[in-house]
Amino acid sequence: MHPHPDRQPFPDRPRRTGGARFRDRRSVLLPAPEGRPRASGEGPAVAVVGGGVAGLAAATGLAERGARVTLYEREPVLGGRLAGWPIRLADGSAATMSRGFHAFFRQYYNLRALLCRTDPGLDRLRPLPDYPLLHRDGRTDGFARVPRTPPWSALGFVALSPSFGWRDLGRMDVRAALPLFDVRVPEVYARLDATDARAYLERIRFPAAARHLAFEVFSRSFFADPRELSAAELALMFHVYFLGSAEGLLFDVPTEPFPTALWEPLARYLGGLGVTVRTECPVTTVVPVDDGSEGLALTADARTVRYDAAVLALDGGGLRRLVGASPLLGDPSWRARVLGSREAPPFLVSRYWLDRPVAPGRPGFLGTGGFASLDNVSVLDRWEGEAARWAARSGGSVVELHAYALAPHADRAAEQDRLLRQLHRVYPETARARVVDQRHEWRADCPLFPVGGYRDRPTVRTPHPALVLAGDQVRTDLPVALMERAATTGFLAANALLARWGVRGHALRTVPRRGRAPLLRALAGG
Repeated sequence: MHPHPDRQPFPDRPRRTGGARFRDRRSVLLPAPEGRPRASGEGPAVAVVGGGVAGLAAATGLAERGARVTLYEREPVLGGRLAGWPIRLADGSAATMSRGFHAFFRQYYNLRALLCRTDPGLDRLRPLPDYPLLHRDGRTDGFARVPRTPPWSALGFVALSPSFGWRDLGRMDVRAALPLFDVRVPEVYARLDATDARAYLERIRFPAAARHLAFEVFSRSFFADPRELSAAELALMFHVYFLGSAEGLLFDVPTEPFPTALWEPLARYLGGLGVTVRTECPVTTVVPVDDGSEGLALTADARTVRYDAAVLALDGGGLRRLVGASPLLGDPSWRARVLGSREAPPFLVSRYWLDRPVAPGRPGFLGTGGFASLDNVSVLDRWEGEAARWAARSGGSVVELHAYALAPHADRAAEQDRLLRQLHRVYPETARARVVDQRHEWRADCPLFPVGGYRDRPTVRTPHPALVLAGDQVRTDLPVALMERAATTGFLAANALLARWGVRGHALRTVPRRGRAPLLRALAGG
């Protein structure tokens, strides 16, 4: 049974979701914009272009308020960067491949609210017990024992970390680090967007090991070299995950592959709301009717259909292609901002089905530092049902490796071999395993948040009143990042269109919108 779409998704008190308490009493509830409960009559016709997290959030927000939604997705499956697709292994087993591991942090309030539509208790997510970070010299940091509430989280990390001690804290440039304790959006961009993340970390004078393990982990979550990443975006990550939220750095993972656990149930839910889902159907052009206030005409499959409004929830490359092919869309300034966006460097996901298990004590997820291109290792059979069933039948294991921010013209075979050699260093027992099958995903479609780039990012609203944008590359003045930014902008896009029709929008929740410690805020100038 699905939750009623008009029921408030965010209670005022903390509640339990998916085995983890939504516990931060300082998290911020953004009330639903006021209006009628639902669109009257037949309801406006809306096209949502893109079936990833942002598009699914927008389609959900609109359909729940009575809009007639058609969702267009160019791929055969939904999920965008979290999609999965069926494959057949060399041993004949059916399996699911994807673009790799994603962490569902507990401060992803709006993404989790989306998933609650089909899984009210978030039972299809399970917590991992720790987020260990291994350096090549053998030191390991973790977060299971670190307090979750700032500033005790930072102090607890220093007290427990073998990579970052009290002496290191004394060597820091405290004044340079203070902006991390007073992150406000968008003010943080005025402070730090002109500096790259690596230069900022060096200015703070973190020790090298701690800088890589505890901090570059954040920047590489953007699939970017820290020298190319805005320090403001890095500071926002600190705030969201560590210094500004009491949800902690532990996270949940799906109990089954993404299609089974997440998107197939949500597609059925959307179908029940009357949403038409058209996969393998890319939209090729968008033409505003009049100035866009009267709707838009979208062309897909050589058919042009007029809609009252549209949401473009595409990745950066897809949005550039569509805007480039739609010369009447937007004004020159807006088009230049969209067409000037860039992607982060390519990344590699390698998944191996091995004929023997990894050692019993290996964690389900391990971040790494100093192992050449290897950024993390997942042992999928520790937590994903499909992988666990294959491992039980075969006596083997399913291991996934990630390498972020690779050279644009890297030799693929050489990089894949290098990544596997690093796995053998980290988990030596895997060197003796026979590879039953392997799959490699090379992608370069994640947004880059470059130094000084915040001002030029497109926002949810566009020059056309009936056209809005959503996605993790879309600028918003809320403290959200990655998957949560995608989900949040999807709901914001839905709310913007619903407001045009006088229909109530959807409540949102975020981590606190500024630093938590008054004394540190004062020292930082806030």
